[in-house]
Amino acid sequence: MKILVVDDEKDVEILFRQRFRKEIRKGELDFQFAFSGEEALSVMEQMEQKAVLILSDINMPGMSGLELLDEIRKEYDQPPPVVMMISAYGDEENRNTAKRLGANDFLTKPLDFTLLKDKLISIS
Repeated sequence: MKILVVDDEKDVEILFRQRFRKEIRKGELDFQFAFSGEEALSVMEQMEQKAVLILSDINMPGMSGLELLDEIRKEYDQPPPVVMMISAYGDEENRNTAKRLGANDFLTKPLDFTLLKDKLISIS
């Protein structure tokens, strides 16, 4: 499964590669990383929208994760990717906005990687 992780914190890539080392090595998960909303759109274009799942932080400089979500839902509908929003702030306003814009799920930081693995397994 191709997964695009979008977060302005570069250490997120190291964390994901460590936590999913076994799944990456087996070829079960293929992670791509983007460090801004704008970069994520560029990566999606290069991937020809082969990302099955997008995990995006909400609070990023430039294009926010919610703006990215809105753009993804407008531009990529065949097939529509699963989009999970991630935020350190699990407030109702962000949750409701993410849901209204078409997010499939909402996770809070720090990420519970056991829960995330379970969700990824249920999608694949």
